[in-house]
Amino acid sequence: MSELRKNVAGRPAPTEANGKIQVPYCGFRKNEFGDLVSAHKPEGRRAAPRIRSCADYPLRGDKRVSDLRTALEKCGLKDGMTISTHHHFRNGDLVANAIFDAAADLGVKNLLWFPSASFPCHQNQLKHLESGVIHHIEGSMNGPLGDYCSRGKMRGLGVLRSHGGRYQAVQDGEVPIDIAVIASPTADPFGNANGVTGDSACGLLGFALADSQYAERVVVVTDNLVPFPCVPWQIQGNYVDFVVEMEQIGDPSKIISGTTQITKSPDRLLIADYVARFVREAGIMKDGFSFQAGAGGTALAFAIYLKEMMIEEGVKARFIRGGSTKYLVEMLEEGLTDYILDGQTFDLDGVRSMRENTNHVNTSPFTSYNYHGKGNFAGMVDAVVLGATEVDLDFGANVVTHSDGRLLHGIGGWQNCLFSNCTILAIPSFRDRIPVIVDRVTTLCGPGELIDVIVTERGIAINPRRQDLLNSVKGSGLPIRPIEEIKQEVERIVGGAPAQPSLADDPVAIIKWVDGTVIDTVFRVNT
Repeated sequence: MSELRKNVAGRPAPTEANGKIQVPYCGFRKNEFGDLVSAHKPEGRRAAPRIRSCADYPLRGDKRVSDLRTALEKCGLKDGMTISTHHHFRNGDLVANAIFDAAADLGVKNLLWFPSASFPCHQNQLKHLESGVIHHIEGSMNGPLGDYCSRGKMRGLGVLRSHGGRYQAVQDGEVPIDIAVIASPTADPFGNANGVTGDSACGLLGFALADSQYAERVVVVTDNLVPFPCVPWQIQGNYVDFVVEMEQIGDPSKIISGTTQITKSPDRLLIADYVARFVREAGIMKDGFSFQAGAGGTALAFAIYLKEMMIEEGVKARFIRGGSTKYLVEMLEEGLTDYILDGQTFDLDGVRSMRENTNHVNTSPFTSYNYHGKGNFAGMVDAVVLGATEVDLDFGANVVTHSDGRLLHGIGGWQNCLFSNCTILAIPSFRDRIPVIVDRVTTLCGPGELIDVIVTERGIAINPRRQDLLNSVKGSGLPIRPIEEIKQEVERIVGGAPAQPSLADDPVAIIKWVDGTVIDTVFRVNT
């Protein structure tokens, strides 16, 4: 671990992590079109796996092997390699645990696990971290694994990236994947695979796209093997080395987690109502507009309220960006939007719709979020509604740590969505009597330059940088207030600002910005 230096945001950033040189966050610049964009400019060319020959694969196309352990052996698994997985099953995934159990049986050590996200169901990996089978994790860590990292127990630094940042890291060669293992609800013996059919259908497989294209070896694991061709195919068998059958690869009922259920809290329902009214009163809700709502309970309630307003005023959206839910599917099937452009399926209605509706479109982090491409969809969205664990007076936001410094959440597509034309954070003013608005966030994940509106049950704060939004809602009757005023009111209610976290000097993880630079560092929690 190298020394820590302050980046442009005034946050500590290492110049080296896990043996790789790091670039500190560089802030923003205006491009020739007048858009606010990241100042860092990438160099080099895209990475690529080595060339393979058809001569090394069965000409009849049957790439099946007997089990996952055999597939890992045939992939040449050895100490220090990088294994990637995806999280389309969210808390119902069964494959990632099986991978590292097999690696332990093979006596392999010091593996880098590169998941698109981890969940409490992956608590099994703690024993492999303890034994040294897994050296460290570079991917969003939710719950037990994040807590383990926070206590400084991982051998290497955790590295957290957005969904687009993960694709960027693979594409740019920052994280070379040795073996990608893709859990596929349906596949054929050649390796063509999809997530929309079969008993374990989970929707799209977009988070595994980069892995399939850039990894040295690719293994598809399925519990629904069909004769060639598997149609539709979301993963092309031409990228796949081996196919493995398992009895069950995941529990799709657990795609729906606590973060993908509509809120019942009166305060949070009020927040959702304020957000929908803001989108209407600011003139964003009009024919041909677009929006994206996160998977949190408040964001889901917002979608319901907005739907009612769209019906009342005869407004139709051109597209809605998903994570898809049954609420967005209803809007598509009732003719309130032309398309759902889906990046992740959050419930079984979304899975069903993707299978049945041609205008429910499968996208990937490449098209949606990758910052090192020739544009992406994120900047085309008129309004996005997200959450946060903390926000500060400069509108900077945190989504990975709590005010006690513990790393318990992942970034997901949150950072990438900030490039929407209007970024709205819908948050309660306090949780467990701990204020959410603070002087300085514990961990900076999103710069204040890109966050436009904070909506709480005690009022709406608009970033002073967005005078156009302030003008648009003047006289609307919405409770528009300075963010400082909301913060002061909450502190009076709960008895003061939250205590500063008790943190050691040694880093446990770094937070990447969308362009691969380091925006902040997470430090070990004193316990």
